[in-house]
Amino acid sequence: MTARYQAVWAGRRPRPAGYHRAHDSLFEPEVQLAVPYAKAADGVRIAYQVSGAGDPLILLAGQANNHHWWDGIRDDFDATRRTVTLDWRGTGDSDRPDTPYSTTGFADDVIAVLDDAGIARADVYGTSMGGRVAQWLAVRHPDRVGALVLGCTSPGGAHGLERSEDVKRSLAQRDPAAARQALLELMYTPAWLATEPGPFNTLGDPAMPPYAQRWHRVASAQHDAWDALPHIRSRTLVVHGTDDIFNPTANAPLIADRIPGALLHLIPGARHAYFDEFRSVATPLVLNFLNAGS
Repeated sequence: MTARYQAVWAGRRPRPAGYHRAHDSLFEPEVQLAVPYAKAADGVRIAYQVSGAGDPLILLAGQANNHHWWDGIRDDFDATRRTVTLDWRGTGDSDRPDTPYSTTGFADDVIAVLDDAGIARADVYGTSMGGRVAQWLAVRHPDRVGALVLGCTSPGGAHGLERSEDVKRSLAQRDPAAARQALLELMYTPAWLATEPGPFNTLGDPAMPPYAQRWHRVASAQHDAWDALPHIRSRTLVVHGTDDIFNPTANAPLIADRIPGALLHLIPGARHAYFDEFRSVATPLVLNFLNAGS
């Protein structure tokens, strides 16, 4: 494992009343290890996170988001899986080059992470843009991908169904609060939002520079795996919410029909963030699929 770690000073633990110097070894400075970094082919550092134990499962987040997309949700997998997440280039603790990004390039970054973590082969669960990246992983690196789950994603290109102009206008509002509310309502149902105060981890990395946001949008917009999908040989499950208009639900059967033997599951009433709001349904569904091939 070639990952580089940075030691972070965390201060000394408080000494209890009545201690004496013979006990000093119990109160040495704590050292915390920062997340590891993989180095991509172009030298960009990709931060990643590993937890849990068991067969490896890599979890891929959506556009302009980092590994916090999976906060809480990954706990459901950690009991039986060694989960790996990463911060896409341009997000989180990864480097943020002002150069073109692509879904094929993101797939290569994932391979760099697997190499650095010493993982020869992993099951892959990609959602939204992460699902686009997962498509290329399965096509370009079939020996590295076990089972494949594609959530709330699109084949892209001329065959992928775009969100409506009304949805695009709602996200382009000049008032940041209004645009954020529009995104929230595309991700979650009104019933969920009425009872869940947040924080929400699916609305983008707030520290992401504007140029990186732009490159992420370009990467998603230019994705086109239509002709490549029939070459996927991984066992595949396609999951989508029936009420997703952010990435229209009709994309799910398009993908499933293109991948040999793919299974399709639609979650009634779910919007784009089905994996979060409908976690009690989605996680067991995915785990059962993954475990069926073990």
